[in-house]
Amino acid sequence: MRPVLATFTAVLLALAPSTGETAPQERKGWNWNTAPADEAKQSAEDGATPPPYKTWFPTEKPRPGLDESEDGLEPPDGVAPIPPIDKELTVRRGDTFARVLTRGGVPAADTAGAIRALKKVYDLRRLQPGTEIFLQLQPPHTDKESTSLLSIDFIAASDIEISVLRTGPQSYAAKRFDRTLVPKVSYGHGVVRSSLYVAGKDAKVPSAILANLVGLYSFDVDFQRDVQPGDSFEVMYERLTDEAGEPVREGDIIVASMTLSGSTTTLYRFKTKTGFTDYFDENGQSAQKSLLRTPTDAARISSGFGKRRHPILGYTRMHRGIDFAAPPGTPVYAAGDGVVEKAGWAGAYGRYIRIRHNGNYKTAYAHLRRIAPGIKVGARVKQRQVIGSIGASGRVTGPHLHYEVLYNGRHINPRKIRLAAGYKLKGKDLERFKAGVADAKHKMLTFRTQRKRQASMLDQ
Repeated sequence: MRPVLATFTAVLLALAPSTGETAPQERKGWNWNTAPADEAKQSAEDGATPPPYKTWFPTEKPRPGLDESEDGLEPPDGVAPIPPIDKELTVRRGDTFARVLTRGGVPAADTAGAIRALKKVYDLRRLQPGTEIFLQLQPPHTDKESTSLLSIDFIAASDIEISVLRTGPQSYAAKRFDRTLVPKVSYGHGVVRSSLYVAGKDAKVPSAILANLVGLYSFDVDFQRDVQPGDSFEVMYERLTDEAGEPVREGDIIVASMTLSGSTTTLYRFKTKTGFTDYFDENGQSAQKSLLRTPTDAARISSGFGKRRHPILGYTRMHRGIDFAAPPGTPVYAAGDGVVEKAGWAGAYGRYIRIRHNGNYKTAYAHLRRIAPGIKVGARVKQRQVIGSIGASGRVTGPHLHYEVLYNGRHINPRKIRLAAGYKLKGKDLERFKAGVADAKHKMLTFRTQRKRQASMLDQ
């Protein structure tokens, strides 16, 4: 059964504990102790005073000509060593790395030296607000000295850690370490009382997973109208943790299930032999359709398709699309794969994009606040790719998205089009998929049993 799990999804390999995990990368060549172990041991055996505090230096390829007296951090004769100071700083919005170090009390010369070393292993423009920076500083031993920077450590990304160590007066070396992330399978189940968002929050399902769940079903479900109190969802997903077992980020959804008005649809993640990955129902039919019904999130329909009295012109005319009201800046997605036919200003439509999806269908998006970078005539786009954001450009009374679908050049109601089915599994792929579905169902049943047992214990 293991080969089936391997082809079904890489995540399902994590359903059983792994015995062959790769150990985290060791920080080779770096001495993280205050003094070499052999030296401290020998001093203790001789009854001598342990050596004073020493700065962290590379144990491999030392700087030529540099000895302990040149770093300027050794205390003068007869002066007791001062232990280093640890500081933790948080990157604020608008901060530069130099500004963070200055706020931590790092001298300008040390800041410049550390940044020179950092730029060799990390693009400081990628530094995100909220990142925690750990500093170690050496206080001055005398009034004639100043504080010196010993080291910097921070997690640059979920799987990357950066360390900077002092190698001499205002000179530093930086290293980048890959963090070992371990995938673990998590489970969530929720019942809608007021909204799907609240149900997900009550079930402690991460917002990123809930957003992906909505994306999976957005081809067939209008989440503003179709989800009612009493409906429910179930999801089994991957959560990546660090070496200490702390969650770092969310992975992929493995199995998703939604029950709407008593009808349940379950989708399973599967990778074919050719490398194509998608979500399929139990019959091997892809969940992906040709066009999205709603090309934006968190929006309500403010005006439907058909004749209406124009709010600005004051007379009745045909409304050739659907208006989705949402806050300015809300992302707008491409309703399907296609090629951009027009992107720019279009009179009363304001900022406007039109995409050709195949020989028959086109979609149009009007009154945008902005058009995303790279969206220009001839550009190819993927389904759910962000192409712009909701705004109030052109002839409008407020921010909204005007969405049109054209079939053979004629405007049609986006809510009434019949969407073509996506890819369907066949042959050996279908056989392996069905075997994987059986394993996934068993795992889901285990989670349900555990959940019921926990609920029963709480009731008691």
